[in-house]
Amino acid sequence: MRAIWALCRASLFRKKLQNGLIALLILLAALLLGTSATVLSNTDNLFNDVHKRTNGAHQILTITKGLHDPQQLYQWWNEQEGAAASAPVPFRYLSGVSYKGEELPNLYVMMMDTPAQSPSVDRLLFADGTGENAPKAGTAWIPTSLAYTQGIKPGDILSFKTGTGVFELQVSAVVIDLPFGAPFSTTSRIWMNHNDYMQNMEGQKGSDSYMLGLRFQDYERQGEYWAGFEQHFGIPYLEGKVEFEEITAFYLILNRIIGFVMIGLGIVMMFIALFTIGFTISDAILSNYRTIGILKSTGLSSARIVGAYALEYALLATAAIIPGLVISRFASALILNNSLSVLKTSDSNALALQEGEWLAIAAGMFLLLLVIGCVMSFSQKIKSVQPAQAIRYGMSEAQSGRMARRLGTSSGMTFGRWPIKAVIAFKHIVKNGKSSTLVVALAAVTTAVLVFSCVLLNSIVSIKQTAAQWGYDSSDISVSFYNKEAYSSEDFEALVKGDERVKDAGWLTLLNGVLPLEKGSQGSASISLSVLDGSYDNLGFTVLKGSNPVLKNEMAIGINVASRLGKEVGDTMEIYIDGRKHTMLVSGIYQAIANMSNSARIMADALNMSGVTGNHDADVAFINLHDSRIADQYVAELNGKYPQSVTAATQQTLLDSEFKEATGVLIVPLGLLALLFVGVTFMIIYSVCRISVWKESGTYGIYKSLGMTNASIRGAITLGVAVLTLIGAGLGIAIGIFGLPGLLKSLLLDYGIAKLPLILPPFGIAVASVISAAAASFGAWHASRWLARTSPRILIIE
Repeated sequence: MRAIWALCRASLFRKKLQNGLIALLILLAALLLGTSATVLSNTDNLFNDVHKRTNGAHQILTITKGLHDPQQLYQWWNEQEGAAASAPVPFRYLSGVSYKGEELPNLYVMMMDTPAQSPSVDRLLFADGTGENAPKAGTAWIPTSLAYTQGIKPGDILSFKTGTGVFELQVSAVVIDLPFGAPFSTTSRIWMNHNDYMQNMEGQKGSDSYMLGLRFQDYERQGEYWAGFEQHFGIPYLEGKVEFEEITAFYLILNRIIGFVMIGLGIVMMFIALFTIGFTISDAILSNYRTIGILKSTGLSSARIVGAYALEYALLATAAIIPGLVISRFASALILNNSLSVLKTSDSNALALQEGEWLAIAAGMFLLLLVIGCVMSFSQKIKSVQPAQAIRYGMSEAQSGRMARRLGTSSGMTFGRWPIKAVIAFKHIVKNGKSSTLVVALAAVTTAVLVFSCVLLNSIVSIKQTAAQWGYDSSDISVSFYNKEAYSSEDFEALVKGDERVKDAGWLTLLNGVLPLEKGSQGSASISLSVLDGSYDNLGFTVLKGSNPVLKNEMAIGINVASRLGKEVGDTMEIYIDGRKHTMLVSGIYQAIANMSNSARIMADALNMSGVTGNHDADVAFINLHDSRIADQYVAELNGKYPQSVTAATQQTLLDSEFKEATGVLIVPLGLLALLFVGVTFMIIYSVCRISVWKESGTYGIYKSLGMTNASIRGAITLGVAVLTLIGAGLGIAIGIFGLPGLLKSLLLDYGIAKLPLILPPFGIAVASVISAAAASFGAWHASRWLARTSPRILIIE
């Protein structure tokens, strides 16, 4: 054991650079794997913890059409054992919310009549401000999703437009409002004092809508309750319903993307570390072949020499994995606090990590076992070392013979036919086959990470170009009608259709569709239904299969609806709309991140809603202009003409307001990953090239003695690495565009996206490739700098 420890200690102190690099690679692999494990395990747990503390709802029912009696619903649900319901809360929809004199874009609010007593289901948590039973007169509570994105704090004033004017409310508290407070939320609940609600909202035309939350002891049995509901009332539930999956979706999506990407890159980093270890051990055996022969001739067994290598790398791995896992806790906390800031409360400025520690430790132990296994595998070559041959030749007799034959044989590549730099570069590549393979692999991985980060961020920033592929329209302008009783739909439609600047327009009504109870299922299912008076194709809506609906008996459905029902283009399906049953032909299947593709599209003709007289029910109007450059001007005109009833905005404004948060959350981890791999590429190539240059120092000493300059020799070495890097960069571009996005496919499918819409930036991809090649080339150039400081005589002697 003493001999093993002596060999191990000598190797640790003799190869400080190599050992430090390998330890760093193992640390980074542990960091990535530990961070991904902690992020993924804590994302669900942090949400579930808040959901439990608020006695959160599993489903939110909204009664806006008067198709059900809210009190009857509340009474029936409270009679069900294992289910609980909150009392119906009156609310009104509004748009046109202003802060500091500027209207907040793409924001739709539900003005809630706050109950006098805290509800038993779907309670609020106070993140900032004083917690009371209800807001005081003249004040309101707003959700963290609105407050944090807009920088609103308690004491600030918000202005709200109604059909009769504008009223103001002071923010008295910021609350965690779980069902409508997720990241990217465009709908917020504003909790008002009862008297303020009666004064400002009851005077408006129209009637109150109602909302109640449902919570189940066993959520998996909710289908049984809805089946009982249909049997009791004789009809399925026909109004709006927000499912638990929709409530949780946008709390979890970004962290799941980050976590899965980190897992993939952590595995890649792990394989890079293992490959480097294998390369280093193989090189060490060749370099110390004579020493190993001497040790074996003195009686030291092969198993003990292998044990020395195993002990060395076990110590390195342990020393690297422990700090890697410790740092991963801080990295995980940084990511979670950035992406789930909407769940922070006043008593904690940071989200506390709850789980994932043992999972991260398990990942670290697995990494340690892999390292030891890799070392044991590559060091088995020691068993084949014959002491006599090793002492005499410094290698096996067969290897010595092959080398002699190569030296005696003239190769096809000569200095006379090729530039000398190219010859040196070529020989450097061929003679160091394993290191050349490692350089190509590193360049490929680094380029893939850079390209993927660039493509993903560019696709989000430039989402207007692919809005239709995310399930949105591609119109120039969107107009929302938040106070329909305060404007004339006939006048608005006549104004738009009579304007020569308008190319085409469409009126969209959002309804709730109910898929009837099918054989073998439990309860009916609700889907979001888009009813359009206009052309889906003209407004830019796309489908994956088939076509958008054109006839009144046609319907396009989201991919998750098609998957759940097993429907394809050409099939028929039944759906309840406003309490009436319709049989529709599936004309197309589309993807949409909104509502997680649990939605459908039909024509207004299907409900006899087409024409000027029917568009008073429209929720949104889409407008295309002949010249999209005047969209901002046209928006200003519409907002000025209908200040109390509509909110117009360009599509770019709406998309920016919704996806800028995603860009902000993703740019930090993706940027750090890119920098990490660039740094790793530089360090590994520096180490590998330094080893190979040292091994060939005698050859380079001869080159210098023949008159070659230091710059020429170093340039030739760098040229060889640059060629390998370009080969790797080509592979990396393909992996970054086609391979890494595939990691997200199964994840995004749950959110209603089957094909990730990517926008490839040629300039960005080129820059990513250049950065990768520059890091590798600089590593090679820097590794050979000692040649310039060493005389030819010393190089030849060494």
